[in-house]
Amino acid sequence: MSERKSSSNPVIRVGVADKSPLVQAALTHLFAEDHRFELVDVWADGASFLKSIERCDLNVVVTGWVISPGNGKFILDQLRAHANAPRIVVYTGAEGESVPSQVMAHGGAAFVSKREQPEYLLDTVAAVAQGRMVFPFLDVRKIHQTPLTSLTKRELEVLSALAAGQTNKQIAAAHGVSPNTVKFHIKNLFEKLDVTNRGQAIALYLKS
Repeated sequence: MSERKSSSNPVIRVGVADKSPLVQAALTHLFAEDHRFELVDVWADGASFLKSIERCDLNVVVTGWVISPGNGKFILDQLRAHANAPRIVVYTGAEGESVPSQVMAHGGAAFVSKREQPEYLLDTVAAVAQGRMVFPFLDVRKIHQTPLTSLTKRELEVLSALAAGQTNKQIAAAHGVSPNTVKFHIKNLFEKLDVTNRGQAIALYLKS
């Protein structure tokens, strides 16, 4: 059996958020077998993870991309409000260059395809815990070519919440503001995105 790391190389505290019980079980086993990591918690959806963020002392969270509410973008956007949020590794079977581009643009630390070997995921989590970013080759010139870059941090959080199906009242409660403040942010983001209703704003968010 491998020995634990010394205090100069502390164990990496990890969380897993994935909708699949099979993936949850596989990653639980994978992290348990590697002495570099301590698996702190496992969640079946992004909402449960976000509710736990204040009480869980985590270095890295491995999350799926297709995960409720909304998707991985929702999780990444909501974490922007947390100063000491864990770094996020998106682990997904979703194909195409657009997904890793969105992960990077929304603040993720790494993208790992489920086609990669398990050892690659473990090494990526370790690298991210050390402050690195791990992505396949991307044309970074294209990453920020989206209308969403004109939004403020709070406007992006509100839009992300709208895309996840939250009401003005729910968004207000989540961010500790009044419903009128939420309406103000929605009005501003509509103007910046040149849309006239929530459906158009959400469609643009999901597309970009």
